[in-house]
Amino acid sequence: MKYIVLFLLTMTLFSCNESILIDPNEPQLVFKFKFDPTQERLDGFGNPSTIPDGNAGQSPMFNSISAHYIELAPDSTTLLGLGEILYKSAETNAGGATAIDFAKSVVVAEGEVFYSVPLSSIPAGTYDWLRVSLAYQNYDILLDATVNNIDFENIKATAASFIGYNTYISKYKVKDETISVNANKLQGYVGVETPYTLNEFQAPEGATTVPNPIFNTSPIEPGSCVVTGAFNNGLTITGTETEDIVITMSLSTNKSFEWKDDNGNGKYEPLLNEQVVDMGIRGLIPFIE
Repeated sequence: MKYIVLFLLTMTLFSCNESILIDPNEPQLVFKFKFDPTQERLDGFGNPSTIPDGNAGQSPMFNSISAHYIELAPDSTTLLGLGEILYKSAETNAGGATAIDFAKSVVVAEGEVFYSVPLSSIPAGTYDWLRVSLAYQNYDILLDATVNNIDFENIKATAASFIGYNTYISKYKVKDETISVNANKLQGYVGVETPYTLNEFQAPEGATTVPNPIFNTSPIEPGSCVVTGAFNNGLTITGTETEDIVITMSLSTNKSFEWKDDNGNGKYEPLLNEQVVDMGIRGLIPFIE
């Protein structure tokens, strides 16, 4: 869904090929992102997770993020898609199979408004869970490299990581450099820019952890990157609110960039063919501000 302000007087909300006129001044449900490297690190089932032997990880410094889908679920038995779907970004078949249209994606930094929707358009009730399908991450990491017998340590690299189920990318900027693609890329495609190099790689299938604490009752299809998090005491919407409700979607970046540490030194050394094994967000906690 998306909305467009018309002449500062009305707003048209598009959803399921229907539209309604909405007063842009009425109370909104507002969504923002937060990146927290100290938040608990979870596995795909929402359990506490540690780095396994033979691997290493670091907590990236996030620059921006985008999501493809937002849904409110009343309870833990609500299957994906059967809750209240608030947002779904544009898709395209330009690359063949249906894919997220990156050129039309909303990309925001921490604390910026990602999306808002009038509270009166959401069915009244209490929602215990929030589902967010993440699509794109841009963050900085540190790596080491040895070139011509010269050791380079703690090189700052910027990664543009596409973690949606499938993304059509015409082109994208990593940090300062732009990469042209003009094709679909499956989950795990990454562009990495250092002061010296610009590279692309495709992470192995399943290299993106997607925490879902209610997996047993509401499973998520592999590759979807739908992260699930619980509201503390639920989110109650009456439809008669007089003020905005702001939801901060706090994402755990706690050692979310993980690789196979072949020599056990705890440093990411891609020139030694150390393979990235995970780049997923490690948990979602939605806070009602």
